[in-house]
Amino acid sequence: MNVSVEEIKRDPESVLHRVLEGETLIVTERDQPIAEIRPIESARRPRPFGLAAGSFVVPDDFDDPLPEEILKAFEG
Repeated sequence: MNVSVEEIKRDPESVLHRVLEGETLIVTERDQPIAEIRPIESARRPRPFGLAAGSFVVPDDFDDPLPEEILKAFEG
C-alpha cells in the first residue's frame, strides 16, 4: 500500500498504527516511491523459547566464588 509524504506529515500516528498491524507501506513523493516502511520482525511475534537449546551447558561450578587472582584483578 502506498502512503504519501504529505499523509505521513498530516497523520503520522495513523501510518505507524498500520505498520504495527503488519502492513508494509511504500512512501511516495510526487507519485514516485522513495522509501519502504515495514514492521520489524521481532515486533510482530515474540522470540520463541529454546533457540539455543543444546548449544552450551552451564558448568556445575558456575556460581562458585572466583579464584583469588581474578578477584584481585577486579578489585585492583
